[in-house]
Amino acid sequence: MSGSKMGKPHLSRRLIATTAATALLAAGALLGTASANAATVQTGGTLYFITHAEQFDHVDPARVYTGRDIAFFNSYLYRNLVAYKPVAGPAGSSLVADLATNTGVPSNSAKTWKFTLRKGVTWQDGSAVTCADVKYGVSRAFATDVITDGPQYLVTSLAISVGKDASSDYKGPYKKTGQDLYDKAVTCSGSTITFNLNRSFADFNYALTYPAGAPVKASKDTGEKYDLAPFSNGPYKIAAYKIGDEMHLIRNSKWSKASDTVRTPYPDDIVVRFGLAEEVRDRIILGDQIPNTINLDGLQPANNRAYFADASKANQRMNVYDPYVRYYAMNVSAGHMDCLDVRKAVFFAVNTQALIDLSGGSIFYGDPGDSPIKPVLGLDYAKTTGNIHDPAWSINGSPDKAKELLASAKTSCPATYDKATNPAKGLTMDIAQTATNTKASVLIKAAMDKAGINLKFNFIPSGQYYSTVLVDTKQNDISTVGWGADWANASTVIPPLFIKEGGFDLTQNWKVPEYAAFKAKSDKALNETNRPVQAKLWQELAQYAMDQYWIARPVFSKQQFSYGSGVGGVYYWEPQGTFGFGGLYVKA
Repeated sequence: MSGSKMGKPHLSRRLIATTAATALLAAGALLGTASANAATVQTGGTLYFITHAEQFDHVDPARVYTGRDIAFFNSYLYRNLVAYKPVAGPAGSSLVADLATNTGVPSNSAKTWKFTLRKGVTWQDGSAVTCADVKYGVSRAFATDVITDGPQYLVTSLAISVGKDASSDYKGPYKKTGQDLYDKAVTCSGSTITFNLNRSFADFNYALTYPAGAPVKASKDTGEKYDLAPFSNGPYKIAAYKIGDEMHLIRNSKWSKASDTVRTPYPDDIVVRFGLAEEVRDRIILGDQIPNTINLDGLQPANNRAYFADASKANQRMNVYDPYVRYYAMNVSAGHMDCLDVRKAVFFAVNTQALIDLSGGSIFYGDPGDSPIKPVLGLDYAKTTGNIHDPAWSINGSPDKAKELLASAKTSCPATYDKATNPAKGLTMDIAQTATNTKASVLIKAAMDKAGINLKFNFIPSGQYYSTVLVDTKQNDISTVGWGADWANASTVIPPLFIKEGGFDLTQNWKVPEYAAFKAKSDKALNETNRPVQAKLWQELAQYAMDQYWIARPVFSKQQFSYGSGVGGVYYWEPQGTFGFGGLYVKA
């Protein structure tokens, strides 16, 4: 799942996933964590969320893929066949039945999964949510010419043939090409839906916690425009959504608590205010100006330090090891970062200590990382060799080593060397447009200058960041991103990040010769049912990605959360690394 990093993208997407093991770190890292007290929960009032972003990256369930937004919309608008338990701690990473009567019944070596819908679930117009609605909702992700940026687990795992370009022979419900293939892979019998898969997938039900597996009523589907006004079957519905202004959620009168064992809608309405100047946003939180407000972004570093130093704010903040690895994705396609020596030069040039200091120190930053897989995944993580473990690497940057690598690049890849060092050309880094990132860009550029690398920045509005860089023709040489495992298996890290069909391959590595062998090994790992053997394959693939420097400056990050004194029921929800939105209420 994507997270927001280097100033959110808090991918997010989505940009941006977690595991129960996160508790091992988070339990020791929480500062001033509040928790809901059932005896004091209150119903009513307006709950406000504020953000510098102009919009949500996406609202269409098939396209939502940042951890924060998945948690937000799953709590308020969408229901899935199964859901994560809405509680704090490791138990929050366990599955419970949601639309379905149970968490799924696998058979045929977990290549077949059945779910039966519970009775009484309705849309916001009062009509029943049906098996056909779930089937249609899942089908939309196949329409890749209309529906972009969402998770691809369902697309890649259903038993549907693929063409020579590895794309599905089913092209979605709009074109209907290959509809017969889809109708065999996903079937309805009364209220029971059956998924037929192309491999054993023991944790397939985890993939169905994502909005991409949520039902969509075909008669309400407006294609690409559905991103602005999706139809709800959750406890709230959208009354208004204006980009750059606000989203207003009001109670869905057709929602029934009797049909929903997961959600507890406390506020009467929910307002998300977009486009706040960062200083204005921070002042609201620092001064507790609107007590019933939650900050969706985090604070600027100096304000963050002050906030966490203020003892009076102890019950209005959280500091946790989040699920994400933040990193620079190297676009290795031709004409970009297509030279290993140049990629390594960028890696060694980065002054990580300067970025740590900007964030307020390691207590707020996290730790320099050595893999796209975070240690909280336990079995799948292994310390890599090279990268930050190379004797030449320094946390303060290694400009001399970078210059040595550039000298090699002058011979090994003269065109890329010229682009990286020529003042008239230069490399371009995609970065979200925030005040913090503006400051970070100065530090990054200073480090690159010391190494003789000419680096420019492409600042993208934060609410449009992932929807921009995930278009391969719009992505530049380097992109600042973050990713967290969608559940406790690196199958939700390696394929999404480094396989073209995975949905988040910002390396564009499918255009290089090494890709075929890498993909073959990744496919082997996906089909491996012996868990320790599978883990070893993920470790080897992570090592290869690091050896190729497909990513630079990985960080095993921390994240801070802040909110007003009038907000109750706050807890850190591990599955998506964010607030437990469903438990929030407004104090009287």
